[in-house]
Amino acid sequence: MPLNKLIIFCLAALSACFSTRALANDANGIDTMINKFVAPLSKWISEVIFYKVEMFGTEVTLVVMWLVIGGVFFSLYLGFINLTGFWHAMKLVRGDFTSRDKQPGELSHFQALTAAVSGTVGIGNIGGVAVAISIGGPGATFWMIVAGFLGMSTKFMECVLGTKFRNENPDGSVSGGPMYYLEKGLALKGMPKFGKAIGIFYALGIVIACLGIGNMFQSNQAYMQFVNITGGATDSWLADKGWLFGIFIAVLVGAVIVGGIKSIARVTEKVVPTMAVFYCGSALIIIGMNYEAIPFAFNAIIDGAFNDQGIAGGVIGVMLIGFQRAVFSNEAGIGSAAIAHAAVKTDEPVTEGYVALLEPFIDTIVICTITALVIITTFYYDPNFHQGLDGIAMTSAAFERNVSWSPYAIAIAGFLFAFSTLIAWSYYGLKAWTYLVGESQLAELCFKFVFCVFAAIGCTIQLSAVLDFSDAFVFVICVPNILGLYILAPIVKRELTSYKARLAAGEFVDHSKN
Repeated sequence: MPLNKLIIFCLAALSACFSTRALANDANGIDTMINKFVAPLSKWISEVIFYKVEMFGTEVTLVVMWLVIGGVFFSLYLGFINLTGFWHAMKLVRGDFTSRDKQPGELSHFQALTAAVSGTVGIGNIGGVAVAISIGGPGATFWMIVAGFLGMSTKFMECVLGTKFRNENPDGSVSGGPMYYLEKGLALKGMPKFGKAIGIFYALGIVIACLGIGNMFQSNQAYMQFVNITGGATDSWLADKGWLFGIFIAVLVGAVIVGGIKSIARVTEKVVPTMAVFYCGSALIIIGMNYEAIPFAFNAIIDGAFNDQGIAGGVIGVMLIGFQRAVFSNEAGIGSAAIAHAAVKTDEPVTEGYVALLEPFIDTIVICTITALVIITTFYYDPNFHQGLDGIAMTSAAFERNVSWSPYAIAIAGFLFAFSTLIAWSYYGLKAWTYLVGESQLAELCFKFVFCVFAAIGCTIQLSAVLDFSDAFVFVICVPNILGLYILAPIVKRELTSYKARLAAGEFVDHSKN
């Protein structure tokens, strides 16, 4: 590890040690003070961003519909690339079309995919699904899958543009993402000032979001999981040691992110497949143990998706609940994943678009669906098992019904999900930060230092207003992002048409056939 990176790592750990220990001694006072200051602003922003209107007898969150309509449009506009491009995406990730020629970028297709997936596969895949089912019933699962399918096309759009308009830095690194394609792309369309303005706005939103929902929330949830499995808030030996767990998280995250995207990718290409196989394998075992309930689960999902009885707002209400949870989970339309995908080694932007469409498939269609089946099959045996439970506690209870020690497995999975999200969002925040202040080693070191400290703080204090503020900003940035995607859609269409023609002409060698 280079000396400068070792120094920032040590400083982050040392700062985390002092800051979290100090915060632990007066956490309640700090919580109250910060929440009191931020709460009014957070409430106002949340009311604006998550504004709801009455539609078909139910309340519709406009920002969610903005994202879903975008997914529908891009799927139609690109000829359902989410279906027709799936197999080619798999071949690209497998390395069948790799080139020996030196190409700009830092990561392989597989590394770029795992780095981006690590940012979306998180606590929401375990607990968020349970929230959707508890509110909208099993039918919400069907609409989650539909939204995930539509999100595949949105991801394609984002990551083609993110790769096409990225900056190649003198040191060989690259910087990309919505802030770059909004600025450069809209300049090509004759809107340079507008593009620059919304690029800055987007980058600012990512910086705020990465410190809250992408950082403190993740470390806090990981900590709470270990408190719960070691006795709960009253009996656990960890209950008053958030500062200690925070230091552990800060050191662990710091050890990875100081090495940049290549270091992050080396970790995610191992952690993401491991945690996905571990969690999905465990869930499939539970589903197998509940094999008698599988027909019941599928019937409940289909009937609940189209049955207008018993759920407020009927079909539309259930649909929106499923859509909202899917959007929260896979972040299609938010644009954050394009920052990681832009680091890929390629001179063909369309190839990374294909790879990116696998992300919502993995996150929502596979992992969220498996989680839903664990919960719904449990309803078959005990319809009331979830009473008094919400989020990840409901998922954990569904696992525990079959295997008594499974909450420990859920805690491990939750920790891995949270950790992978932390390191991915550190990169998103870093690239947004350097877009705002300029590329420099000092800017990078300062940001990584602050990020590690915030990760430690997240385990110590409960900044609910700050997290709400951060959550709102994650969704406010989807407005300029989707707008930019609409304007730049013809560029993506031309890139895709050109790539398909050259692929059909045999310009790219398919190594799988050799």
